[in-house]
Amino acid sequence: MSGDAPRYSAPSPQPAALVGITCATLVPQGQRPPTFRQNQSYARAVAAAGGLPVLLPLLDDAAALRALYDRLDGLLLPGGGDVNPARYGQPARPECHVEGVDDCRDHVELTLARWALADGKPLLGICRGQQALAVAAGGALYQDIPTQLDGALPHEHADARTALVHPIRVEPTSRLAAVLGAAALDVNSIHHQAVARLADGWRPVAWAPDGVVEGIEHPAHPFALAVQFHPEELVPAHAPSVRLFAAFVAACQQKPPFPDREGGLGG
Repeated sequence: MSGDAPRYSAPSPQPAALVGITCATLVPQGQRPPTFRQNQSYARAVAAAGGLPVLLPLLDDAAALRALYDRLDGLLLPGGGDVNPARYGQPARPECHVEGVDDCRDHVELTLARWALADGKPLLGICRGQQALAVAAGGALYQDIPTQLDGALPHEHADARTALVHPIRVEPTSRLAAVLGAAALDVNSIHHQAVARLADGWRPVAWAPDGVVEGIEHPAHPFALAVQFHPEELVPAHAPSVRLFAAFVAACQQKPPFPDREGGLGG
C-alpha cells in the first residue's frame, strides 16, 4: 500500500571464511589403506577463531586441485615430516636424518603456496609450514639443527607439545609483532629443521636465543606469515597464539583487526 513504510531486509551475515588445511599421508599398513590425515588441533584452532576449516587431500590432478584452491579464502600449511631437500636443490645428508618425506605433499603444498603468494590469498605456515613456505618462494633449509648449527638449543620436544620451552624475540616493527601483541614470548618447539635462507622479499622477523628463525613474513603480501612454533597446540591459554589465529581468519574474511606494520594495536 502507498502509505506503508518501506521495508528493508537485514543484511545477511558475512559467511565464515573457508580455510584450507593440507593433509599428510599415512601409508598402507596391515588392513589400513592409504589415508589422508591431519591433527585435530589445527581445525579446532581455526574454528575457534571463527573460520570454517576444511582438510585438503593431496590431489595429483592439477585441475581439481586448482578448483579446490579457488574456493578457499585462506590457506594454512601445518606441521609434519621433512620437506625433501631436492625441493631446495640439495641432496639429503645422511648425518641429518631427514625423515617423513612425502613427495606428494611437498608438490601439493608448494603448488598451493605459490598460487596463494601470486594471488594475494592469506596464508599461514606453522612449523613445517614455515619451512614449506620458505622453499616454495625459493629459500632453503637446515636439514638438521643439531648437526648444522653449533651451539643450538634443543628444539625437538615432541613429548611436550604444550610446554613453553624457550623464548623468542620478535622484530617490534613487524606485522608478526603487531599480530601477536608482543615482541617477546615463550613458545613450544617440535622441530629439528629450520629456515636457512629466505627468498628476496621475505623477512625473518622472529628468532630463538640461538638465532634459529622462528617467524617470517612477506611485507608486500596482504597476509603471508609463518611461525616455527605450534600455536594450534597452545590455544586458548596462550594469548599470542589466540591472536595469531584471530588475525589469520580475519584476513581471510578481509577484516584485518591489526595494523599491517608498526603502530597501535587494534581490536
